[in-house]
Parts: sequence; structure tokens; C-alpha cells
Amino acid sequence: MGDPARRRPPAWPVLAQAIDERRTVRARYHGHERLLCPHALGWKDGRAKVLAYQSAGSTNSGPLPEAPHDRWRSLFVDEIEDPRIVPDAGWDTADNYTPDHNGIDEVEMSVALN
Repeated sequence: MGDPARRRPPAWPVLAQAIDERRTVRARYHGHERLLCPHALGWKDGRAKVLAYQSAGSTNSGPLPEAPHDRWRSLFVDEIEDPRIVPDAGWDTADNYTPDHNGIDEVEMSVALN
């Protein structure tokens, strides 16, 4: 289950729980409030990274894209602020999800394809 010497950022446990339970997370990333549905969690060049489907909120480039296939976000976990599970939110995904193409070098956990 990964290298124990790697330091997991504070947002890691919330994201891991969200992947485990297929839950939505509300968080801030680069100054934008986002609703994220985490799909994969791991490491990119030694930094913790998450692949998430963004179901609502804004982005650095403006409004959230209309097309579901364009809502994937690969985010550094140490830059995620105030993550919390949203109790009654539905969990979203898009049919172009693949655990193999996610911007993460070493996947530690991911949502299984059904």
C-alpha cells in the first residue's frame, strides 16, 4: 500500500474515504470551490496526486465545461484546501474514465470499473 516514507498531505484521508465509499468531496483548489468525485489516488514524481471528476464549481480557466468527458481534473493533494465529504451529494463520473490514464505514476488506490 505505497511507500510508508512518503508524506501524505492532510487532504489524503478524506480523498481516500471518498474513493472507498464513492462519495463527493467539497474543497478549494487554487482559489476555486469545487465538487470533486475522486477516482484515483497516488503519486506523481513523488508528490501525492488525485484524479477526480469535477461535478460542480469553477476552474482556473473559467466555468466548468458542459461536456462530461472534459471534467476530469488531476490535482496535487497538497494544494487541496478544506476537503470534506458532502453528506447527500451524488457521486458522478464519465464513461471515459480509465484507471490507466490518470496523470499518476503510481496508483495507490482507485475506483474499480464495473
